[in-house]
Amino acid sequence: MKILVVDDELDICEILKFNLETEGFEVETANSAEEALELPLQEYSLILLDVMMGEMSGFQMLRRLKNNSSTARIPIIFVTALDGEDNLVKGLNIGADDYIEKPLSMKEVKARVKAVLRRSSLPQPAITPPDESKIVYEGITLDINAKTVTCDGQKLVFTKLEFELLSFFLQHPNKVFSREDLLKYCWPRDVMVLDRTVDVNITRLRKKIGRYGKQIKTRVGYGYCFEK
Repeated sequence: MKILVVDDELDICEILKFNLETEGFEVETANSAEEALELPLQEYSLILLDVMMGEMSGFQMLRRLKNNSSTARIPIIFVTALDGEDNLVKGLNIGADDYIEKPLSMKEVKARVKAVLRRSSLPQPAITPPDESKIVYEGITLDINAKTVTCDGQKLVFTKLEFELLSFFLQHPNKVFSREDLLKYCWPRDVMVLDRTVDVNITRLRKKIGRYGKQIKTRVGYGYCFEK
């Protein structure tokens, strides 16, 4: 896998390059956002991006990447000396997948890189065409456009999160997803929650869909799946 490190500090680039290459990654570096944007970015599996750089900041570069269909899905980890919750939330709101503060712990960097790459390898939720806006499993009908769920003919009242969870499960049947995966794909990016929150919401979802709740299986040590 190819990783791009974008940072105006040469020593940071070299340290990250060396440590990530020891993990088997192919790593290239750029010392400004402008330099990075000249590269074939769609070839990279992940970008480690500094925030405070020259004329174009990491935030500005990220917005460009997210507005381009060829680079919109590339995972981004901000690596920055900026601290504070406001900066964290800003980075996540505009599409970053993670945020690491300097000074860096290489052990933490490696762990976060692997976690983000693992999540990004998951199948993306399918985009449902207008004429195929309903997902049906036996007596469950989930309407993507109307955001409604009926179960055995009865219309159910769902929260947005419950709807997203059920929609995700039905679009990816028989596949196990960890709590981390579900947090990535079903929860808002700017909401910080614990793994236990996933368990609570899965329990609520099981109860709401009645006899179909047993289809949401727990795979101990791995996560959850909707078994058809």
